[in-house]
Amino acid sequence: MGVLEGKVAFITGAARGQGRSHAVRLAQEGADIVAIDIAAQIDSVPYPMSSPDDLAETQRLVEALDRRIVTQVADVRDRDALQAAFDAGTAQLGPVDIVLANAGIAPMSMHPSVQEWTDVIATNLTGVYNTVEVAKPSMIERGVGGAIVLTSSTAGLTGIGGDTPGGLGYTAAKHGVVGLMRAYANYLAPYSIRVNTVHPTGVNTPMVVNDVMQEFIQADPAMGQAMANALPVPMVEPVDISNAILWLVSDAARYVTGVTLPVDAGFVNKR
Repeated sequence: MGVLEGKVAFITGAARGQGRSHAVRLAQEGADIVAIDIAAQIDSVPYPMSSPDDLAETQRLVEALDRRIVTQVADVRDRDALQAAFDAGTAQLGPVDIVLANAGIAPMSMHPSVQEWTDVIATNLTGVYNTVEVAKPSMIERGVGGAIVLTSSTAGLTGIGGDTPGGLGYTAAKHGVVGLMRAYANYLAPYSIRVNTVHPTGVNTPMVVNDVMQEFIQADPAMGQAMANALPVPMVEPVDISNAILWLVSDAARYVTGVTLPVDAGFVNKR
């Protein structure tokens, strides 16, 4: 039996990248998955976003582990759509024990637009708020506790990000996620619901590994240097974040709440 046997996890941004990795890793430990993704493009995002086929592949990978999964297409910016997706998933799999607010965008490019700010704040901050809000009433009512992990970034602990609307918005949103985490950790503690953040450095996912993002980073030597890790690795892998989250949501971390956990190859300490 896995350490999450009998648990149900609600994961946003689950079609690919970190979200898919989290879904698979938690399923390996026995969890069933409610997987949400926009599976569409946001106009201000310059790199290709996820597709319905990506979400279907996440479903295939989880089902190959003999775990149940319900996939739903929903935009975390749309509270009503997210609630409907959550309700549809829990109707089939049962109440959630674990919430991973992972969905996020990084609209940074050499051709910035004002809309980048609006979209990244709406997705990376309001979307995280919406994710917790749709899940927490049922978790409180059930009365058996639970674990919530919000995906921030090293940009949520440092002043990186550049001076474009997308870069500034990304850093502001990821800092805002820390504030949400700390407030929720206090509010939900009486219900034995733990809330923490993870702070990845660059991760080997399509959000980071694409021509647009590489052009943006390479165009400014100072930016490239600012993105360097302390350990001699350019990026970490999605499963490195998944393993940290697995610990945070497991009973091994049963008294860990309100913490900012870097999984960053020493990036923050190097600052």
